[in-house]
Amino acid sequence: MKKGIEHEPLIWKILNEIRESSRFKNSKQFIQHGKTSVYMHSVSVAYMSCYIAEKYNLSVDYYSLITGALLHDYFLYDWHDKEDGHKRPHGFYHPSAALANAERDFEINSRTKNIIKRHMFPLTPIPPKCLEGWIVCAADKICSTKETIKIIKF
Repeated sequence: MKKGIEHEPLIWKILNEIRESSRFKNSKQFIQHGKTSVYMHSVSVAYMSCYIAEKYNLSVDYYSLITGALLHDYFLYDWHDKEDGHKRPHGFYHPSAALANAERDFEINSRTKNIIKRHMFPLTPIPPKCLEGWIVCAADKICSTKETIKIIKF
């Protein structure tokens, strides 16, 4: 168990449920940032989200927080491949694609839907409605920055 992540068993429980009942495993084949797959990025965001909530002793719905973090980028395509019909700017479009896939493959509550749909704020103009959404939004940016900086050579 990672130091400071008391909800790690719940992360693994939800991750296993999602992996076994969907196309989530397919996200291992798509790169998100640098050399990090969408799969690993999503797991990192789940860990970071729990870390933030635990560190600041926030009262959150951990099941929704973790599920939303794991599914926030459940868009299931290579966003780098412009020839594959992904003409819209990925940053603006992928929350809707991820939500559509999540709603098709899972029964998710309104809090989890909001987390997925609003995680790109402020790039997308409507902010999250719930604390869990704000946490995933921040965790996503922290993880994305770390993943991107790893490939930059100074």
